[in-house]
Amino acid sequence: QVLTVTEQLEAGVRYLDFRIAHKANDPSVNLYFVHMVYTTVTVQDILWEVLRWLETHPQEVVILACRNFDGLTKKLHCLLIAYIKEIFQCKLCPRNVVPTLRAMWQRGHQVIVSYEEDAAVEEHRELWPAMPYWWGNKTATRALIRYLALLKRTGRPEKFFVAGINLTENLRYILVHPFGSLKKMTLQSLPCLKIWIKQQYPGPKKDCINIIAGDFIGNGDFVNDVIELNTKINPPLHCQSKGAGTESISFSA
Repeated sequence: QVLTVTEQLEAGVRYLDFRIAHKANDPSVNLYFVHMVYTTVTVQDILWEVLRWLETHPQEVVILACRNFDGLTKKLHCLLIAYIKEIFQCKLCPRNVVPTLRAMWQRGHQVIVSYEEDAAVEEHRELWPAMPYWWGNKTATRALIRYLALLKRTGRPEKFFVAGINLTENLRYILVHPFGSLKKMTLQSLPCLKIWIKQQYPGPKKDCINIIAGDFIGNGDFVNDVIELNTKINPPLHCQSKGAGTESISFSA
């Protein structure tokens, strides 16, 4: 993403995909985000940034998907979970709560943390299981849409899940497009993906969508298009939160 976390939240993003890692041969316990390369900012810094934003937006809810965990030992997992609890405290929604917006508002919960480590989830009620992520691993927009359509026909998971509209560069694509980039590929795909997004419905039915995740969300109307899906099940006048209605939620990322 080209936007900071605060800028993404201001734009309407409510799902943040955190791929967390510990640098090899690093004697410190610092944790970073990684997607091909490590970030310079630490995970702890970003968690504090999210908290600061939430404190000025008390009715907003965010989902933090913590996953990958490259290089994390059991000790580092314990440290990361301690950071999460220390920073968000009572804002964390435990998994025994049915997370409608109304229920979360009543309890002061603003953060759902999914954690891709089953043993940690079993031990900490503040953590939610990893969310299924529909990742097409496609270089072409139409192929990605066909992949998502196939998964929709098989039926959505019962709980939170993510439909990724991310295109992926492979070696063949890079060789054929030596002057291309993931950002250029993504921007070219946006018109087709915009049409697909507008055709979706949030909700519990078999072919419904829950969370939609994409790259370079600062370009175009991606976030607004995803948020607008909520008006199909909750009239606009009843949508008290910028990101969602009160019963079923479509999140953008």
